[in-house]
Formats: sequence, structure tokens, C-alpha cells
Amino acid sequence: MARRYTRQAFHDLVWSRPMTQLAKEFALSDVALHKICRKHDVPTPPVGWWARHAAGKPVERTPLPQPDDAGEIVIASPDLTPGGAVLAEVREQARVLASSGVVRSAAAMHPAIGRTLKALRKAGGKTALASAEGPDVIRCTVATASVDRLTEFLPALLGAAARQGFELEEAEGGCRFRSDTETIGFSITEALDRRPHTPTDAEVAKLAAWEKKRAAASRRDPWSFLTDRPVIPEFEHVPSGRLGLEFEEVWVQGRTSPRRAFRDGKTQTLESMVADIAVGLAVLAAAKTQERLRREAAHREWQEEQARRQEAARNAWVEERRRKALDGILAELESLDRLRRLVAGLHAEQGPAPEGRVRAFLAWADVELARRSESLSSVGLESRFSTEQLFGDDDGRDFGTHRWR
Repeated sequence: MARRYTRQAFHDLVWSRPMTQLAKEFALSDVALHKICRKHDVPTPPVGWWARHAAGKPVERTPLPQPDDAGEIVIASPDLTPGGAVLAEVREQARVLASSGVVRSAAAMHPAIGRTLKALRKAGGKTALASAEGPDVIRCTVATASVDRLTEFLPALLGAAARQGFELEEAEGGCRFRSDTETIGFSITEALDRRPHTPTDAEVAKLAAWEKKRAAASRRDPWSFLTDRPVIPEFEHVPSGRLGLEFEEVWVQGRTSPRRAFRDGKTQTLESMVADIAVGLAVLAAAKTQERLRREAAHREWQEEQARRQEAARNAWVEERRRKALDGILAELESLDRLRRLVAGLHAEQGPAPEGRVRAFLAWADVELARRSESLSSVGLESRFSTEQLFGDDDGRDFGTHRWR
């Protein structure tokens, strides 16, 4: 639970022992404690003051300047949940901001508060707990008797949240807090107590009527059996008056999630924990942002790895196509050389004027030899490579299509 001091009481505390010791008591750094003092214009002992004091030398306390506004200084309670250096820094800064206490502001008097209270009072009496639900109200489930507490608590909560940079906005599941970078949903509920049920007159009368009906049926037919006996519950659940606020669950990989639930206890109430709740809101939002950035970074890394694998697979596919093309060219070149030798041999054997079918074959073979020679020339290969999309910028253009064939 947060500690509250007047400026004078806090001034006396600061001059009662060294700042390093006092900071440890508050679970703050001495830097943060100095920030709180400067924020509230509370003078602190200068360097060497405690050494001179310990040596018995005369020292003087700097008096507290007269405040323009005699507000209170609030030191929010520490949350010792481990969360890393980033969240620790956010928590400490949030506690510095929360030290100004609760001041009602225009942001705190949000129209959603009026709509929420109206909805709760309208639903009151119909059930043990009244509920306010909808995008333009704060999600609450409390007894009618607890609604008056919300008239004080909700404006104080919104004022404390505003100090942390959050404002209320409408959302599908109920109003939520929003900062420049994150949104956090929340709800307020009242716990139920279980106690022995005292039968009502109506329940007793209904059971007696059933017993009478059963007795009459037994007289008519000893074998008759009635199965609709009224059941009077052994226990009942009644509103306890203990309220609780719970922020949305934030999944945090590899570490404990920051505190997100605040409930009435034996010595504390939600009203006394407003500063703590606002600090918890800031830390939870920072954890949500941190986790979102981690997931985004992991997704980018996954995408980059996929791209590297895709590029490696594409390069291998391109290389395979090139090798196959080369093997085909070499095979054609060997076939061309064999054809050239065959034609030359036949021309030498038949002389300048071959006859019959050999003459027809040689005529066709000469044309085929020229065609094949042309296709294996630089001009022919350029045309082939262009058609087959080889050895150019379009080498792997059809890689994706090829994979899914």
C-alpha cells in the first residue's frame, strides 16, 4: 500500500537519515528519491552534511519552502516481481510520477464514469451483483451497495492514470486505458462470500406443498413416485463488499508477468491503492510493449531466415538448371561433331555428285548441320538462353511457381 506524507513530514524524514538508507526503505534508487524531492520542492542535505553531522560538527537544516499548494507526497508501494532492467526503470519513473498524489482533473471526470454508475444503479436489485457492460462503460460487476465507492474510486483512478500518460477510451469489450504506445483493458469486480443458506418462507411453503402433494399421490397409488421435489440450497453466495481491479493478462515469455490484480485486503482498499494501481498500469503497458517488440523482432528474424533459405534454394535451383543446360549443350555439340564427321565421310565417298537416297540425305544433313551449328553459335545460344530464361536477371523468376507444380 502506498505511503502518504505531508511535505513537512517528508522533509523531516529526508533530514532524519541519509538518502541512500531512506531510498532502500522505499525500494527506490537514491536518484529517484532525489527526483521526488525536487518535484515537490523539498530540500535535501548537501554533500558532506551527514559526515559533518556524524563528526559532531555544527550543521543546519535547510528549511522547507512554503508551498503554494499543501498537497501530499505519495510513495507507491514497491513491486518486487522480477522483470528485468527495463521494467525496473519504468516502475521507478512511474513511482516518481505517482508521488504527486491524486488530483482530480478533466481527464478524471470522463463521461464513461457517469454512464457506468447509471448502468450499475439501473441493474441494481435484479441480481446479487449488478453489471455494467458495453463499449462506452467501464466493465464492472459489483453489488448495489458498492456503487457509491466507485463514485470516489473511478475519478481518482483516472486522475492517477493520467499522471502516467494514460487516458480512457471506448473499446469493444469495455473502456480501456490508452497511452501513446499501448492499450490496457481492465475490469472491476466484487468477490462473493459463501455462507449457509437460511430457507425463505417461500421456499419452505413450496416444499410443504410438494410434501402434501406427494402424500396425496401415495394414498391414491402406493407405487406412485414424484421427482420434482423442490431443492433448497445448502449454501448461498452473497456480495462481500471486497472489490478488486484486474488488468488484462499480458503474456511475457521467459519471466514473471508484472502485477495485474489489486484487491481489497484486511488493511488496504482499492481507494488506498490508487497510486499503486497507476504504477502497475504503467509497468504492465511497458511489459506489453516490450513483449510486442520482442515478438516483432523474432518475426523479422524468422522472415529473414526464411528469405535466406529461400534465396539459397533459388540459387541451388538456378545452378541445377544451368548445369542441365550445359549438359544439353555439350550433348548437342558431341552430336553435331558426329554429324559433321558423317557428312564429311559420305561426301568423300560419294564424290561431288551423290545419287539416290544418299543424295537426299546429304542435302537434308547439310541443312541440319547448318541449323545445329547456328543454334550452338553465340547468337544461337543468346536466343536460347533468352527463351529459357538462363544466365540473366530472370534466371530464377519461375522458382516459386516451379516449387508448387
